[in-house]
Amino acid sequence: MKHLPDIYPTLLASIKTAIQAERSRAIQQLTRSLIIVYWDIGKLIVQSLENSEWGKGVVEQLSKDLQKEFPGKTGFPERNLRYMRQFYETYKDNTNVKQLVSEIQ
Repeated sequence: MKHLPDIYPTLLASIKTAIQAERSRAIQQLTRSLIIVYWDIGKLIVQSLENSEWGKGVVEQLSKDLQKEFPGKTGFPERNLRYMRQFYETYKDNTNVKQLVSEIQ
């Protein structure tokens, strides 16, 4: 192994810190984005069910169709869609939800 300059450990530590900071920012952004899309999906489900005569089978069918459309994605089982709906119904009257989501750190 070649002799490395004395500043090498500092350089390596700085690069590792930069990578870890960016990973953290990416995870935060992904978390915010997922919460917003889950909110939006829940809202769409609630609004669609309120404005129609659809029954319980709609969420089950949505789950099947979404899993077919997005193979390998694990976020769309019927249970998760029901959680998204419940999330929206629970917090729909809280006008600060999207603002609070944007503050996730």
